[in-house]
Amino acid sequence: MSRGLSYFVGGILVGALLSTAGFSVYLGGRSASGGGAANQLVLKLGHGLDTGHPVHKAMEIMKARVEDLSAGTVTIDIYPSAVLGNELQCIEQLQNGSLAMTKTSAAAMENFIPAMSVYSLPYVFRDGDHYWNVLTGPIGKGLLQQGESKFLRGLCYYDGGSRNFYTKNKPIRTPDDLKGLKIRVMNSKTAIDMVKAMGGAPTPISWGELYSALAQGTVDGAENNPPSFTSNKHYEVCKHFTLDGHTRIPDMLLIGTKVWGKLDPQVQGWIQQAADESVAFQRKLWQEKTTEALEQAKAEGVAVYEVDVAAFAAKVAPMLAEVESAEVRELLKKIAEVQ
Repeated sequence: MSRGLSYFVGGILVGALLSTAGFSVYLGGRSASGGGAANQLVLKLGHGLDTGHPVHKAMEIMKARVEDLSAGTVTIDIYPSAVLGNELQCIEQLQNGSLAMTKTSAAAMENFIPAMSVYSLPYVFRDGDHYWNVLTGPIGKGLLQQGESKFLRGLCYYDGGSRNFYTKNKPIRTPDDLKGLKIRVMNSKTAIDMVKAMGGAPTPISWGELYSALAQGTVDGAENNPPSFTSNKHYEVCKHFTLDGHTRIPDMLLIGTKVWGKLDPQVQGWIQQAADESVAFQRKLWQEKTTEALEQAKAEGVAVYEVDVAAFAAKVAPMLAEVESAEVRELLKKIAEVQ
């Protein structure tokens, strides 16, 4: 072989190796060592939850299923507790292709998919069955795919529970009991408008500052799901918890389209199947955690109130009638028709 031809062939081989290495880094992968597969594909998943959270545990189930389905040729490295960045930072990393997957709230996705705001509206769902029939049906699946223009593909929804009011001193048994009370809400126009419609004074405060705000009397109460209420020890300050279930905002598992588009269709199928199977596990675990959280709250001296949900829904009905987005209004109509 001539020297020129040797250089040419060598150049092709080097180029091929660099291309393969670059693809591995692009996906957040590495070659396996020890007992792993020779060319194992590793996808990086970063999120802000702790390792005890039902969503994290569902991700571990997904990881195990991907490894089973792929016979160990594909795996997922999970980085919890915001070690790779907060929710928004992880989403941005998905968009630029430096991270494969993350978890986010559907509320945060409103910035990318305006139609997602339908999930933040109060009393959109009649009950838990209606909620999941919407999420797993054409409406929910359609919304999962709407983010692709922003380089974000939804894989599945996880249960984020129902949000409820809790207060320090005054119990909330009817919507009128909210009058004049300062209620911490997320920095969301929908959440602010909802509390206003019920007569309360919405007060956006970051989640990390809420405990001290409650203890110091900056706010009179807040709203969230039972596991968040107990895991953050808000029961030490707030002794009244009202099961009004005003919103049910799901969590979402996302994969960046820059990564997804590089995957073999069979690998895509394995990941989607594993994600879908992890949902059933997460839903069951979430229900168990919710029951445990309410029992713990009662043991800590918290009074838990069952209320007439229809009275609360009636207070915010004008909000739904006045939704500006034609797309969201159409979604509300379709959601109401789901059985």
